[in-house]
This record gives sequence, structure tokens and C-alpha cells, in this order.
Amino acid sequence: MNADNLPAGPAPSEAEELLVASADWDLSPSRRLHHRDLLMRRIDRDDSASGAGSFAPSRRRMPRLALALPAMSLALAGALAVAHSAGDHGSVPEAGHTASAPARANAATVTLDRIAAAAMKTDVTPVKEDQFVYVQRLARENKGAFGGRVVLGATHKEEIWTAQKAGRAATTGWLRSSGRDAVMPGQLIPITSATPVSPGLWYPTYTWLASLPTDPDGLLEALYEQTTVEKGESEDEAVFRTIGDLLGSVIMPPETASALYKAVARIPGITRIPDAVDAAGRHGIGITHRDSGSATRSVLIFDKGTLAYLGSQAYFTRGAGGAGDDVLFGTDAVMQRGVVDRQGDVPARTAG
Repeated sequence: MNADNLPAGPAPSEAEELLVASADWDLSPSRRLHHRDLLMRRIDRDDSASGAGSFAPSRRRMPRLALALPAMSLALAGALAVAHSAGDHGSVPEAGHTASAPARANAATVTLDRIAAAAMKTDVTPVKEDQFVYVQRLARENKGAFGGRVVLGATHKEEIWTAQKAGRAATTGWLRSSGRDAVMPGQLIPITSATPVSPGLWYPTYTWLASLPTDPDGLLEALYEQTTVEKGESEDEAVFRTIGDLLGSVIMPPETASALYKAVARIPGITRIPDAVDAAGRHGIGITHRDSGSATRSVLIFDKGTLAYLGSQAYFTRGAGGAGDDVLFGTDAVMQRGVVDRQGDVPARTAG
């Protein structure tokens, strides 16, 4: 059967949508967005009925720390098959189509070792607990209807201010989006959790990052222990995706960053892509993970010259082991990072 003719999965019931809305806050940041479009449609429906023009506190949209999965809950049957039916495909063939797996893995390891060495040379000033880490990125994501085809929306800008306070917090940051397909453009929206969270994968502060092991094996072990594996992804892909979340959302000590890249090289199934493109159209070196146990794969993109992190892509994989063309359902690009004293402030751009 042609993928375009696959039957749509069952539409989510009112109870299922309510479950997504209530449980969403207790997931890690990227998993919160796993169900974003289901929740947003419910918000749109409620707001249209009531005439409301803003989110109620329990409806605030969470920022992506990397890429959100598209309009679906992977726990709802049939959605993945239908989502494969259309969407942009990678503009550059993956190296895996022409090179042997051992050669690709070795190329990825060599590249990640170079990236780790470059990270150690980065000059980073520690972030204080009364400050905010600011990240500005461009994002393009799936706007297709639930159970329908992947339709990438327009590229829009997102700004995120992550708080750095020690201890448990209910408000962990702030979000502002702008441009076509942005949600509540121009408004500064608090990022809240129904249950206060401590610094960690769900709330990655500079101090917490500095406390992580700088031994790659120890760091990787900690990530495997703390990462939540969702239905539709393998454990290895979940950890790889979590690392991408961190790279796209934080400022971290050089020692931690270097160890993180070396840890990536130890994940089974890592391969190198000679040319990958982020949401800003910048070409770089791609590092991806693929295995037959995951329905999705991520691509981390690095500058070919400086080896700095640029952004990421997210794909649905087709067939066992991802045979055939994969479907791009989201991409982003980190455009600026900095440290500010208040949410809403924007750091001055640095040269270079």
C-alpha cells in the first residue's frame, strides 16, 4: 500500500486530549512538546468558544529545547504511519547510503573528537543563579492536522530565557515567539510546571551542568539513567535526542560540553553526514543516530569551520532500520546565546 493511502489513525477523544493537557507539564521539556499540537488544537477550540485571547495558566505552550514531535501522541495508534505520508525530505543524501556502517561510525567518532577538542577551547563565564540564559533560534515545525500529512510551517523566531535559581521552581523560564506560524507572537509567556522541578534534565541550569561527570563514560551512564524513553523511540535515540535538547538550549562549562560530545561518540548507531542544513539555511556537518528500534531520528549540525553547534533536524524513519527516504518534520537553528539579568532582556551581539 502506498504511504499516501494509509488510513488515518483514530481521532483523539476528548478524554485523550484532556489527558495530554494534564500530563504534559510533568514531562521533560522536549517530551512536553511531544503532544503540543493536540493541546494547541484544544486550546484553539476552547478559546474560540469562549472568546478568550490568551492562555489560561494551565495552557501555556512550552518551549522546545530541541525539536517537538509533530501533531500527535505516539501512544495513539496509527499516527506514525500516516505522518510518514508526506513532508520535506532531507536536501542532502545521508552518507550512509554510500559508505559502509563501520566507515560511517569511524568518521562520526573522528568528527566528534574534533568537536570535543574545540569545545574545550571555548571561553565561558559561569552563569550566576540570579541570571537567565538567553537563547534565540529559528524554528520550522509540523503544522499538519492530527492523523494527516506532515506539513512544515513557516520559519519563525523563538527566544527563551531559562532561569538559573537553585532548588525547586514552578516557573523555570520565559518564552517569546515572533513571525508567521508563531504562537501568541510578541508576548512574553512564563514557562511553568504544575509540580515544581529541581535543576536537572527538565530544568538544565549552568550549576547543574557543571555538576555532571566530565568522564564521557560516567556522563553517558548518567544520561541513560535519567532520560525518559517514549513510545516510538529506542533508548539510544532517546539519549541522543536528550543531548540535542541540551546543546540547543543551554550554556555549559567547556569540560561538560567536551565530555558530552565524547559521550555521543559512544552511542551505538552514530553516523556522520557530510552536509546538513539547519533552519537558517546554514550548511554544516551532521551527526545522526539511527536504529531499527526507533521511529524517529535526529540530526545535530555543526559548523564546518569552527565546529560550533548550529542546530538540528528531526525525521520520521521509514521501514526497518529506516530503509527508504525519511520525512523531515522539524528543524531549528541557534542564532544567539547569552546571559542577561532579567527575563525579556536581550544580550548585545558579539562580533564574529
